[in-house]
Parts: sequence; C-alpha cells; structure tokens
Amino acid sequence: MRSRFGGWAALLFGVALLGLPNRLVAAEIIEADVCICGGTAAGVAAAVEVRRLGRTAVITEFGTHLGGMTSGGLSQTDIGNKDAIGGIAREFYVRMGRHYGRPEQWTLEPSVAESVFFDWVNENGVPVYFRQRLAGVKTTGRQITEVTMESGKVFRAKMFLDATYEGDLLAAAGVAFTVGREPNTQYDETLNGVRAQTPKHQFLAAVDTYRNPGDSASGLLPFVQADDGSAPGAGDQLIQAYNFRLCLTRDPVNRRAIQPPAKYNPADYELLARYIEALVAAGKPPKLGELMHIQPMPNGKTDINNNGGFSTDFLGGNLRYPLLNYREREAVWRAHEVYTRGFLHFLATSPRLPESLRREMQSWGLAKDEFRDTDGWPHQLYIREARRMVSDYVMTEANCRGKLVAEDAIGLAAYTMDSHNCRRIARGGKAENEGDVQVGGFPPYPIAYRSLVPRAGECENLVVPICLSATHIAYGSIRMEPVFMVLGQSAAAAACQAIAAGQSVQKIDVAKLRQQLLAEHQVLAWKPKPTAAGR
Repeated sequence: MRSRFGGWAALLFGVALLGLPNRLVAAEIIEADVCICGGTAAGVAAAVEVRRLGRTAVITEFGTHLGGMTSGGLSQTDIGNKDAIGGIAREFYVRMGRHYGRPEQWTLEPSVAESVFFDWVNENGVPVYFRQRLAGVKTTGRQITEVTMESGKVFRAKMFLDATYEGDLLAAAGVAFTVGREPNTQYDETLNGVRAQTPKHQFLAAVDTYRNPGDSASGLLPFVQADDGSAPGAGDQLIQAYNFRLCLTRDPVNRRAIQPPAKYNPADYELLARYIEALVAAGKPPKLGELMHIQPMPNGKTDINNNGGFSTDFLGGNLRYPLLNYREREAVWRAHEVYTRGFLHFLATSPRLPESLRREMQSWGLAKDEFRDTDGWPHQLYIREARRMVSDYVMTEANCRGKLVAEDAIGLAAYTMDSHNCRRIARGGKAENEGDVQVGGFPPYPIAYRSLVPRAGECENLVVPICLSATHIAYGSIRMEPVFMVLGQSAAAAACQAIAAGQSVQKIDVAKLRQQLLAEHQVLAWKPKPTAAGR
C-alpha cells in the first residue's frame, strides 16, 4: 500500500522508526533476478524492461513516491530533441498524452505522472519497497550478493542497478566515483571547472555583499560565500545548485497559501532586497517572472524553476550533499525548503519591494491537488548532480560536440551543456554568481554503454543509469529525465543479457544488446529529418 508520507517527511518518519539503532530486527530476505535501487523514472523504466524480458525485478526506494523528479515537480520536460527519445521513455509520454487526449504530452501534472509509474509497476507485477535506506552491501569477489537496509530487509539478486540520484549503491560497492567539477585540463575540455565569466542568471545591478555596506569587517550577508580566488578552469568539489520545482496555481478553488518557515527572518533576504531596490533605482523594476521561471502546465498549474541572479536555486546549500548520510541529507532538504518558503514569503510581504511585485506573488499558491501528503510541497528535491561514476569510458565535452563518438551507443543525449550556478561569491564587495553554463548548437549524440558499467576489475554485476561516468559539463547535458528513462531501459536489458549469458556486465555482447534495443524502438543513432528543400 502506498504510504501517505513523502518528501523529507518520509525521512523524518524513517528516523523515528529507527530510533533505537541497537535493537536487532529480524532480517526479511527478498530475492529477484534484478534489484533496482531507486524508484526514480529510470528505476521504473528499468523494472518494466526486466519484466518484459521475462525476469523478476524489485525496486527499493528511500522515500515513499515513484518517479523521482518526473513526478516531483519537474513538469516542463527538458528534452533537447523529442526525436532522440524512444523505447519505454517514449511510451511514458504517449501514456501521458492518453490522459490529456493528445498523441503525446511532454508537459505534465506531477500526480498524473506518478499515477502512470504506479500503473506500470502494478501491471508488470514489480514489488516496490518504500522507506528503504541503504545500510550495507555484501560482495563476493567482484560481485554484489546482497544489499541490507536499515529496516532489516535484505535484497539478493543476480544483478543490481543503481538508479538513485546520489549513487549510494555504487559507492557502497567500492566503485570509483567523483564529485564536483574537473579541471579543464583533465579531459581537454573548455567549459568545466571554475568559470571566468558567468553572464546568465547573474545580478543585473551591483549589489553590496557586506552586512554594513562598504564595510568588509562587518561580514558577508546570508547566501554569499567568500571568493577563494580559484583560477578559471580549475577544478573543485562544487556541484550545480539544487531547488524545489514548485507546482503553483492562481485558481482560488485549488490554491493553498504558501506558509513561511517557522523561524522566518526577513533579514536573511537582505541581498534580495538590495538587488530589487537597485533594479528599481535603475528604472528596471522586476516582474515576478524575472525572479523565477513560471512555466505553465495543464489545468492552470505551473512548474516553477530558477531564473535570474537571486531565485529558487539555493546557491551554496548543497555543499557536500552527495557524501552525506541520510540524517544529514534530511537537514539539507529541510534547509532548501526553509530557504524557498522564505524567498517566496519575502516576495509577497516585504515593504521594501514594489507593491505590484508583492501583489503578483500573493496571487499564487501551492496546488491543493498536488503533493497531497506533503501539503502541496514537492516530495523530491531536484538533485541536479551528485556522485558520478568513473569508469573505463568517461563522457566528456568532446562527446557533446561530436568530436568523439561512442561506438557502443545505448541511447542518445540531446540537451544543451547545462550547469546551474554552483556558488555566489563576493567579488570586489559585489555579489556575483559563478558556474552557470548554457552552450548548445549540437545534434543529439551517443551515450556509451561503457559509461554505465564500472571499470573492468571493479563490480561485475552493477549497472548505473543515472550517476553514470561523465564529467561535470557532459553530465549537465545528459542529466535529463527522458534520457534517464532511456538509460534505465538499456541498463536493464544489459543486466538481463548478462544473466542469460552468465557473464559480467563488462563482457556482454554489446552488438547483440544494441540489436535488442533497436527492436524495442530505442533510438541509438541520430538521423536528422530531411528538410523540405531536400525532399
């Protein structure tokens, strides 16, 4: 039965449940051909593929929802090019279209998306175990034999898939990974590492970063970090900012008031106040859409995303998140919610802001019929980037630009090389965001099968469709939900082939895998449609 707890509320429930760590819990052993850790869209697509290939599958999920970001608020599907998406991923958007009376639907309501994922696991007889937090991994030789959860449940399988956003299973299995931005020199890239210039999602007016303007001794304002002087192109451990993708509405019948955080302090948003005052003084009073990206969804709802110099991205709020334990991550989720609620409340109430802006913010509220078990708040924090595996094949900027082509393609990526800002620094006493990259202009390109499996000599029965082997900048292009579904299906097909052949995932016949995927309508090579002039 589906739980009524979700988001960080589910984490809190799990903590309460496990409040006595020394109490022994009788182990319940669950066995399947393929164990999929992560009830993300990729995880569900993988489970469907396993069942279609005649094998058994089980999904473990640390929260209480299916679909990850696809059902967690990322409703304006980031795609790049729809024609690069095939297989089970394309089926999902066809199913969404069926609901809305269209051939396909790529903008969707979160609750409708999650209903499709639940239909899929029920139709295919896939058991889903919620509130399962990884406690340990047992290996024999170079293979995972079982994973143990804090609940006491033990999952045994022939093959394992890490379909989490964080890459916890791969790390626990001893697989090599990295976190952060590589230096440009490491893989001969141009867009990785610290950015010399960040022109987009930047402050459009100079804003003093000190608590007492002009006085560096007074300290920095909240949400500003000191400039460490890193050289352009240098590597670091920073990752893209996270945020909650909010589903808001203006419908008075369906609108729920957005409550401020319990300890709301308007002084926390002094930087935002100064920024808006500076824009007003420059004759450029901002509208709400310049402070957040308001993307329309069906039935009068929205997908709210970051936009501009100070918005829903909590810059600096996710430091070290990939390496934290569950309790520490819970605090990060909570801090992001506090930040976002405070941001929205400040926009709606601060007397320092133009009245028109306040009225515009006051017209919006959380949709009552979405995220019902968390009072309208998304159940998934947008983990744009966490761990990334380091395998024998690392996807890089050269792959995105077509300078290097993977011959063992098991799916395509098609989005711009995209990184949100990684930090907000005080440079010369003025606020400056750093890290945003938006570079496109290239066609869809192949993703290597080798980037989904660990290095030869590491784990032989693990496939990783989300935290795959890619540099920070290449991952920024690959990391789209439809692509994750594509990779989930391909990873599951590879796992089933490895079982049938009695081989490691590194040694399967990739040509045979590709033939199977093509038969399942996966798109593995880009063939642009002919133009009217070329017909």
